[in-house]
Amino acid sequence: QVQLVESGGGLVQAGDSLRLSCVASGRAVSTVSTYTMAWFRQAPGKEREFVAIIRWIGTNAYIADYADSVKGRFTISRDNTKNTMYLQMNSLKPEDTAIYYCAADRLRGALGPADFRSWGQGTQVTVSS
Repeated sequence: QVQLVESGGGLVQAGDSLRLSCVASGRAVSTVSTYTMAWFRQAPGKEREFVAIIRWIGTNAYIADYADSVKGRFTISRDNTKNTMYLQMNSLKPEDTAIYYCAADRLRGALGPADFRSWGQGTQVTVSS
């Protein structure tokens, strides 16, 4: 597996934008372009929930999916030259406030939190109304 480090969180107002980054490193980093990578978030007192996922489906081909709550506002992407995954968050709402975690796994079918073996430490996103 790989080591992951998130950055880019902060305090913003409703309607603002943020871009989160997740940099992968470690012995397996040369194969991370084929890993399933995802963003999850956890608000105080709530369980960790899925936000977005990006899966490798072939040479330089990926497919993305989103939670309904963020669809149309958030965009997941990756730059394999930098071993980095991004989450562009637009039109932020107070209910988006949470700690955001990136996750990665070499299994293509990884989906829920229990399926991912590599996790970052999280980055706090706070959206004020």
